[in-house]
Amino acid sequence: MFLLTEPSALVVSKFIASQRDLPFSYAEVGATNGVPPTDYTFDHNRVQLGTGEQVYDCAVNGLRQWRQFDLGWVRIVPPGVPIEVGATVAVKARAFGFWSLSACRIVYLIDEDGPVKRSGFAYGTLPDHVERGEERFTIEWHREDNSIWYDILAFSRPRHPLVRATFPLARMLQKRFAKDSLAIMAAP
Repeated sequence: MFLLTEPSALVVSKFIASQRDLPFSYAEVGATNGVPPTDYTFDHNRVQLGTGEQVYDCAVNGLRQWRQFDLGWVRIVPPGVPIEVGATVAVKARAFGFWSLSACRIVYLIDEDGPVKRSGFAYGTLPDHVERGEERFTIEWHREDNSIWYDILAFSRPRHPLVRATFPLARMLQKRFAKDSLAIMAAP
């Protein structure tokens, strides 16, 4: 949904309610937990956050509070939605003088303990999202060297006609999101 003004809390609430029970907008639900499909644009970005358990715990807490979306030009709305399978949110973004709302639902959670301890989740796009696809966000603790990493893995393709028509701009915004998300998670 594209808008000329910032959407109010009421508009956001109605938008999410209209999407909550709809199916995902792509067939490959859960594919970021395995082999992503080849007929989508694939992105994989990561940054080292530091070392040690305290950095890991802080990063996991930030991920659970949607900090990776606290970018100024992009936010998750409504704020405070718990990270749980089935939770529906909207990505609110401002770019090129327009506001957009894009609906997503959490597909699965990650909570793994082993040589690499991982925590995170993936969400998938709903019918009223400018793209179609899935994005996974994880915090990893590589115990062999004690390093902590923030990792984003996504596959997508344009869904909205305006996004298809301006694909290079859409790709620019996807890359900007990844860069900004990595930076905010790496910030102290």
